[in-house]
Amino acid sequence: MNISRALKDNRLMKAVTGMSINELQELTKDFERKFEKEKQSKYKEGLKNGKRKRKPGGGRTGQLKTTNEKLFFILLYFKCYPTFDLLGLMFDLNRSNANRNVQKLLPILEKTLGEVMVLPKRKIRTIKELFEMFPEVHHLFIDATERSIPRPKDNDKRKKNYSGKKKRHTKKNTVITDENREVRYLGPTIEGKKHDYGGFKDEWWGIPQPPAISCFWTDLGYLGIEKDFPDLNVMMPKKKPKGKELTDDEKGMNKLISGVRVVVEHAIGGVKRFRIVSDIFRNKIKGFDDKVMEISCGLWNYHLLCC
Repeated sequence: MNISRALKDNRLMKAVTGMSINELQELTKDFERKFEKEKQSKYKEGLKNGKRKRKPGGGRTGQLKTTNEKLFFILLYFKCYPTFDLLGLMFDLNRSNANRNVQKLLPILEKTLGEVMVLPKRKIRTIKELFEMFPEVHHLFIDATERSIPRPKDNDKRKKNYSGKKKRHTKKNTVITDENREVRYLGPTIEGKKHDYGGFKDEWWGIPQPPAISCFWTDLGYLGIEKDFPDLNVMMPKKKPKGKELTDDEKGMNKLISGVRVVVEHAIGGVKRFRIVSDIFRNKIKGFDDKVMEISCGLWNYHLLCC
């Protein structure tokens, strides 16, 4: 893999990693610090357990020699989502080593993004807590996004993961963003059969209600939120009554609301620049689908931070 060529071409760098050259260089500094810290931590732990004598850096040198190459490798996997056979061919590795490098580097990338504070929140007990975490945010935009998965062989899993909306088997996450398209909250990964608002209620149902200190912008997939959360200030398009038509004023208001809340669609589109969360998800490791979605949101937030 000719990494030096990509480091001279901003368009090519964005195509293969989803980041600009400047963004990659800045992230490399944080990634390198975290990588060295993790290496020393494992070394000390190995000494303590009596399982290691050799210092970090000893032994054979792998194909990914520098920290820059390691970061480029994991970002290319996220952006292009090649099979491990193809990824190994690109970096002169066998498929097993390509897989091992992904499993080794992915937690370090996650911790790096966590240290620079760009990962979305995952656990919020109350809506009041949500607003307290982001006191500078006056408007929050909520939506759900789905990712395709292969058709499960198990009949029960097929039923749970079949999305009537997408007409295929999917996994789903709730996403809450701010006006700047930053992903502030990412819900757990759930089955595609679950309704958008059903997934939201499972996370938030029955909690104490806060005063209406901000505004929630949603689409019609969250019908019922105003009834269940009466203290929330909700902006939602009006649904067309059965057998009737919306008035011109109602249509105009719907268009206005849709024009404002489009920022959440832009945020989801930014996250899905990484094909690992937009292509059919092939990996079978438990919890891996949730982890890559969280990291993809973090990479998108990092891009916004560097803009």
